[in-house]
Amino acid sequence: MTEPVTILLSTRNRGKLVELQHLLGDFPARLLTAEDAGLGHLDVAEPGETLLENATLKALAYGQASGLPTLSDDSGLFVEALGGLPGVNTAYYGGPAKLVAVLEGIPAPRRAYFACVIVLWTPDGSLQHVEGRIEGQITPELRGAGGFGYDPVFMPDGFNETFAELGVEVKNPISHRGRAVTAALPMLRALLA
Repeated sequence: MTEPVTILLSTRNRGKLVELQHLLGDFPARLLTAEDAGLGHLDVAEPGETLLENATLKALAYGQASGLPTLSDDSGLFVEALGGLPGVNTAYYGGPAKLVAVLEGIPAPRRAYFACVIVLWTPDGSLQHVEGRIEGQITPELRGAGGFGYDPVFMPDGFNETFAELGVEVKNPISHRGRAVTAALPMLRALLA
């Protein structure tokens, strides 16, 4: 049996840790949050203009502070009718109800995509990254009680339900983060060597 590799996640969010554990499945990893590693005090500004810039800033800060292989991610929702907004500032935009209000009167389909960039920092100082993306549209009203963030208004292509209606067993593997984690597995496997 392969010894699990310890990986620091550049987050204090335990929900993100649980989601990543689920997405990694049987990959032998011991995941730590910033607080688990004694870095709960570390606050990293995210002034980047792209998801990659922000994820890299977090990976570098937490990785260099801990000396552990560090996974960082940044994600955003990009709405075509809004010129790509909220994009890199999705977390600070005001939530799904505000988005629905801003898009009122704009005819369907209101095309959008979720993107997630994952950056891996390793103790030798190297950085690698992958991206996951899922296309879809914004619904005219909030639907479903599951998920978080913009899940109640994002309906992925090929489905008639929002992420909040699909449930984690369906959503997680097809989501932007799920696709990014799948793309990250080869670089994570290299940590086991």
